[in-house]
Amino acid sequence: MKKKILLIDDKESIAKVISIYLSAEFDLVYFENPVKAIAWLQEGNIPDLIISDIKMPEMKGDEFLTYMKTNALFSPIPIIMLSSEESTTERIRLLEEGAADYILKPFNPMELKIRIKKIIKD
Repeated sequence: MKKKILLIDDKESIAKVISIYLSAEFDLVYFENPVKAIAWLQEGNIPDLIISDIKMPEMKGDEFLTYMKTNALFSPIPIIMLSSEESTTERIRLLEEGAADYILKPFNPMELKIRIKKIIKD
């Protein structure tokens, strides 16, 4: 059975690239914003891993991370943060707040796949 990954990114082009590289090995569920993703999670859907962009409308990725890590039901789910900002301060802050990894855009999809496999081993 494939592991399930929840992808949250307001840019559909990023979602398509990630889907191309991951769909053979993982079940991918995509939402364009964290508000819709939270609604899906609250319906009882629990992914093995979440990939979230940081800069999004409605709710920013760091706010989503805080929500997830302060919720007892969702806090164990590893979250990889994607960002186009190369800020060491932001990276450290998000890792301290519970992000499993922080990947800078543009990224190599093969590197993302390897990082995912290291986080969610069979």
